Amino acid sequence: MSARFLLSLPDLSPFFELRHHELATRLQGEHLDVLATTQDPAEVARLLGDPLGLYSYLVPEAYGGATTGRPVDLAYIDVRALVLVREALGQVSAQADSIFAVQGLGTYPILLGGSQDLIAEVVPDVVRGRRLGAFALTEPEAGSDVASLRTVAREDGDSFLLDGEKTLISNVPYADHHVVFANADPSLGRKGITAFYVPKGAPGLTLEALPMSAHPLGRLRLEGCRVPKEHVLGHVGAGFRIAMETLDAFRISVGAAANGMAARGLSASIEHVKRRRQFGAPLADRQIVQAYLAEMSTELDAARLLVARAAHRRDTTGERVTSEAAKAKMYATEAAQRIIDKAVQLHGGIGVLEGGVVERLYREIRPLRIYEGTTEIQKLVIAKALLG
Repeated sequence: MSARFLLSLPDLSPFFELRHHELATRLQGEHLDVLATTQDPAEVARLLGDPLGLYSYLVPEAYGGATTGRPVDLAYIDVRALVLVREALGQVSAQADSIFAVQGLGTYPILLGGSQDLIAEVVPDVVRGRRLGAFALTEPEAGSDVASLRTVAREDGDSFLLDGEKTLISNVPYADHHVVFANADPSLGRKGITAFYVPKGAPGLTLEALPMSAHPLGRLRLEGCRVPKEHVLGHVGAGFRIAMETLDAFRISVGAAANGMAARGLSASIEHVKRRRQFGAPLADRQIVQAYLAEMSTELDAARLLVARAAHRRDTTGERVTSEAAKAKMYATEAAQRIIDKAVQLHGGIGVLEGGVVERLYREIRPLRIYEGTTEIQKLVIAKALLG
């Protein structure tokens, strides 16, 4: 498996540091194949923590995460490390990549706004893989338009009562805790949105799995779900900021996962056209096939550059990189869809047989153009930055 990994670092080393080279070496030496041997989400989640230890890249060094060189920064996530991990996971198992990513989404808001007691309770178990998190933002009538969410929170003594429904939430129903976004004052619009830590088993919380191949997905129903005030993340009204800062940190890595999937599709295509013979010669000898491969490789390189640039700027400046992240996520996911489509075409009939590598990639790449902000929303984000 290690020979099949195509990581950005060797070609784009100016964007990376020594610790990233060490991580790349580690990823090439790890037996990540084990993640593809099971379709059980709970088992995949466990393996990512033990023995692989990959969750350590989702939390700051100060809280037991991987070494970043910034041990006193309580909110610093090494996005370039996330890029390398997700590139590798994208080539092995889309399910493992999804679980890994959502573990980060379901933990980072706690780091941004949780009390020290809550952080101490949750984060060590996250790193060890003993606890799985979820990020509950999307609703039946509120996806891209976050400000229109209808889940509400009303104060009740020393608690809040949450009412509403969340849907298309990754890691449900396997997650041990959920970061739930609800509006504590709908009259304020997005300024009333508040983030809550809601553990599995909370009174008034019902979980339901939704059918989706190779991706744990579910629905939360909150009916008078009681949440103590100490489980408010940040403060009342800080939820929108927490959600956007979390997505800003992890959105770049969606592009990296797409790059990993595209790299696997390109690699499989090169192997296939060298082996497959038509009209007395390998497919690889035909100019149209060579043109396909050239286009696929060039698009992948362009996507890697955009992802590496965005990750490098966020890591080195500490600033929000909303526009750069949007460009990286938009281009990489769209390019990966095109690359994998060409991979299916190059494989011909066997490219659409269920269970084949490129057929699986064709199904798995599609959600990346939707989650953590659709392609259309990324275009609006980029345009807004251009227009000031």
